[in-house]
Amino acid sequence: QEQFVESGGGLVQPGGSLRLSCAASGFRLAYFSVGWFRQAPGKEREGISCINASDGATYYADAVKGRFTISRDDAKGTAYLEMNNLKPDDTAVYFCAAATRSVRALCAMKSGGYWGQGTQVTVSS
Repeated sequence: QEQFVESGGGLVQPGGSLRLSCAASGFRLAYFSVGWFRQAPGKEREGISCINASDGATYYADAVKGRFTISRDDAKGTAYLEMNNLKPDDTAVYFCAAATRSVRALCAMKSGGYWGQGTQVTVSS
């Protein structure tokens, strides 16, 4: 059974950092583009960063550009999101997803592909 499991969320103070991980099982991550999404209370889920399977091309939403870094280790079947200089507005449930799409198409994806269950990130003093 295909699964995508996030970890690394938690409570952090403004200006702090967190690293999220997403481990794939039951499918070979190397064949898929991977994206990170988030959903804040009362808001729609949004794609914030995606990385291509073939050439490692990346996409970042303006809200996280310069602060977040997406990466992948296909040998481990794991994707990462390094989040620095976190702000209260970054508080959300963070999800990872994988699909055979371009990075922009993946970050705009509303359904399809493989999704994780989500991990809570709370930025508060």
